[in-house]
Amino acid sequence: MLRDHRLGVYAMFCLLPALFLLMGTGSRASAQQYRRLIDLRGEWRFEIGDDQRWAARSYNDDGWVKLQVPGQWENQGFPGYDGYAWYRKSFPVPKEWAQKQLYLDLGKIDDVDEVYVNGFFIGFMGQFPPSYMTAYNMQRRYYLPAYCLRPGETNTIAVRVFDSEQAGGITTGNQGIFEDVKPLIVDQSLESTWKFSIGDNMAWRGVQFDDSKWEDVQVPSFWETQGHKGYDGYGWYRKSFRFASESQHFILFLGKIDDDDEVYLNGERIGRTGTMGESGNETHKKWRAYTIPGDKVFLDRENVIAVRVFDGFIHGGIYEGPIGIVRREKYLEWKPYHDRTSEVKNGVQKFLEWLFE
Repeated sequence: MLRDHRLGVYAMFCLLPALFLLMGTGSRASAQQYRRLIDLRGEWRFEIGDDQRWAARSYNDDGWVKLQVPGQWENQGFPGYDGYAWYRKSFPVPKEWAQKQLYLDLGKIDDVDEVYVNGFFIGFMGQFPPSYMTAYNMQRRYYLPAYCLRPGETNTIAVRVFDSEQAGGITTGNQGIFEDVKPLIVDQSLESTWKFSIGDNMAWRGVQFDDSKWEDVQVPSFWETQGHKGYDGYGWYRKSFRFASESQHFILFLGKIDDDDEVYLNGERIGRTGTMGESGNETHKKWRAYTIPGDKVFLDRENVIAVRVFDGFIHGGIYEGPIGIVRREKYLEWKPYHDRTSEVKNGVQKFLEWLFE
């Protein structure tokens, strides 16, 4: 129960949505960072059991039952069922979405999930048995990298779910495909295939290091979704690129990284976030933006980016975009908007914690 002296404050808080609408364009933008493009609430295909073939875009789910999302599967014909189940849903992707920054919002899922788009494993929350850990109270919002989508075609979402007890399934939320209303559009995208290796060796930062035997991974995406499920520790990414401009005013933007990172350009460190080897500092929530020094760039040949990453718990790697090179002035125009948006979110969260403590 709320403390008596906070009841008036609580009532005022309930009016905040109306206040945002009256406070001008800047506040509206901060309150409305994401805009829905497709509503995914309603009818989904559903089947109990567990079969990895069900993740494929081409799988025929015509024989599956139809369930309403959001909603508990116990209330829709599967009373008392605990265990594995899959959901599938198709949606169109217009060709003009190619330049948009898109997110899949699945609300809350009870208890654990893995999410596939057109067969690509894009994200997860919680841990499946035998190392079970619930994530029933966590909001699912997954970045949709361009490589997993098929513009101009029908695309398919497949969600693998494990429920341990009581309610199960995609239970609550505002499911949909959302776009960032003020995205950072990079000048040279680096969202593509990178070289990757687990482990830690400082020789891996060098320009001349031969990474041809390293595995290919898609960036951005958690390394757990690309064959390293359960791995916590160090990992390195490498990417070669050509720099097309002689301007010295560019930023290397690496989206979000879980947890800490050091970034090298042609063997020289140009930035870092967090303290390598430590966890629990929430650096995974921070945008990575590093100035590209003009004297560190080769204008006549390939450049090499090397990113050293430390992950302390569950998710790891370069997991959310955009990823690429952006003009400094464009970045500076974008940053204040997202800083204000984060301040609004953090302020509301702290207010609620104070209100209900």
